[in-house]
Amino acid sequence: MELRIRHVSKSYANGVQALKDINLTIPAGMYGLLGPNGAGKSTLMRTIATLQEPDAGTIHLGNLDVLQQPDEVRQTLGYLPQEFGVYPKARAEDLLDYFAILKGITDRRARQEVVEALLRQTNLWEVRRQKLGGFSGGMRQRFGVAVALLGKPKLLIVDEPTAGLDPAERVRFLNLLSELGENSVVILSTHIVEDVAELCTRMAIINQGEILLETEPLRAVEELQGRIWRRIVEKSALPQLEQEHRVISTKLLSGRTLVHIYSEETPGAGFDPVAPDLEDVYFSTMAGHYGQEVAAEAKHVQP
Repeated sequence: MELRIRHVSKSYANGVQALKDINLTIPAGMYGLLGPNGAGKSTLMRTIATLQEPDAGTIHLGNLDVLQQPDEVRQTLGYLPQEFGVYPKARAEDLLDYFAILKGITDRRARQEVVEALLRQTNLWEVRRQKLGGFSGGMRQRFGVAVALLGKPKLLIVDEPTAGLDPAERVRFLNLLSELGENSVVILSTHIVEDVAELCTRMAIINQGEILLETEPLRAVEELQGRIWRRIVEKSALPQLEQEHRVISTKLLSGRTLVHIYSEETPGAGFDPVAPDLEDVYFSTMAGHYGQEVAAEAKHVQP
């Protein structure tokens, strides 16, 4: 089972071109779609989830044509949007049972078994009789996953799932997603680099509606070895440094500025080499300093 996206484009009435000739092949497992807010991630996720149609292009999930067979796709699709509403006065167990009915699980005993299994899987069984209005952000996200998992979907889409979660809830949530990726295509759409680094075996970076890079995270990090350098400077020195070097990121550190630059050669005195990570891959790609050849290959559609 894989998801194939070919030449997908989408523009809105206000003139914004949200997607520009998107081409991706997404295999089973955890796949990260990484990009800043407004990059086109949510538009692509909604399109894959059959909630809107593109202006051009095709999408196939295995043998299913996503655009021509939306009803069939929805039967095997789980979708957790960035923002989803819950009924605050409803109990978790009751609302999940209601959604199970809507999903077509009409036999009461079978439905009870499914609801219990999902609440246990998402670690919500002990709070199943609590009202959703009293759930924490992480608990609501896990309830959203339970809803998305009804019907054992072959494709699960989660859009910005860890935004606003505290560190402990984030870890629990990511562990849950990791387990789900063993049997389905799971697309993790996020602007948080750490989420992709910890979970995904493949990833794409998107910005302004275009795929800039499609790769394996570990391979991308390896290809940056020897090309990332750092230096701590006063904030006032940053403009001059940006003129002289390819600055990819800056971070405030004890009142001074930690600068990472991209350079294939030693940039000079004051710079130390640093072991790259996926954040360096992300910022280097966004700055246009990394992955031109790989990005070009990613845009090439295999026949």
